[in-house]
Amino acid sequence: MLGEFLKAHRARVNPEDAGLPSHTQRKVKGLRREEVAVLAGVSADYYARLEQGRETNPSAQVLDALSRALQLDTDARAHLHRLAGVVAEEGHSTYVVSPELRRLISGLHDTPAFVMSSLLDILASNALGDALYEPFTPADNAARMTFLDPVATSFYPRWRWLAQTTVAHLRQTADPKSPRLREMVEALSVSPVFAELWAQHEVRGKNRDTKDFVHPAVGPLTLSFHSFDVREAPGQMLVIYQAEPGSTSADGLKLLATSRATRAAASPGTTPAPLWLTGTAKSRP
Repeated sequence: MLGEFLKAHRARVNPEDAGLPSHTQRKVKGLRREEVAVLAGVSADYYARLEQGRETNPSAQVLDALSRALQLDTDARAHLHRLAGVVAEEGHSTYVVSPELRRLISGLHDTPAFVMSSLLDILASNALGDALYEPFTPADNAARMTFLDPVATSFYPRWRWLAQTTVAHLRQTADPKSPRLREMVEALSVSPVFAELWAQHEVRGKNRDTKDFVHPAVGPLTLSFHSFDVREAPGQMLVIYQAEPGSTSADGLKLLATSRATRAAASPGTTPAPLWLTGTAKSRP
């Protein structure tokens, strides 16, 4: 199947679009095998073996080079890696959030929204998302925040459960061959709890669930979340939180959206008073 895929996409590339002369007589449609090999920086014999199924273990680097030579889009590149049984390496696009997606989450005024990487980096967030995670310094990576930020244990009342699900989710989403994952694991292992959980090798994705928070500005919050893969940027996830309509958590989010806590997110160095203790918000247990 890998060879058939390469051959089919080779036939779709016009030589002119690849910067090659096309005035010579051609026996095949699209590019010749030798031309694909030159464009990808591999030997003609190696590429021929790939198409013929005699070479079955191309590296991620070779697959990326072939993707460029064959002018594959994001979906086709990911499929090529799957056909070869290789996890696509994280590229620059993994960490670049498109302007369209940024506008989408910015337009969600009543619910926190984030774009995250497979390594749980927070790549973008809307105003309410900034306000929700304002206690963390910085709010940069969900795993680092959970295990290395001292705020975490008071911010998450079910911290041990969150720690378990965070590690299991990281194992499910991250490329095990990623050099950055190895660096993260080394850094996070200063936490004995992380080291213990990582050694258990539990794998579990989180497409939807419920989290409890104790926000210093508005008090207890119970929010459900859904996560969605970003098709145009493999490795990115859109995460949206919401509160049960009419609940005290919904009131808390509304307060957070309009309170000094939201304004403080744009004014580093200021810490708003806990509004749920000042009488501004509804009383809470």
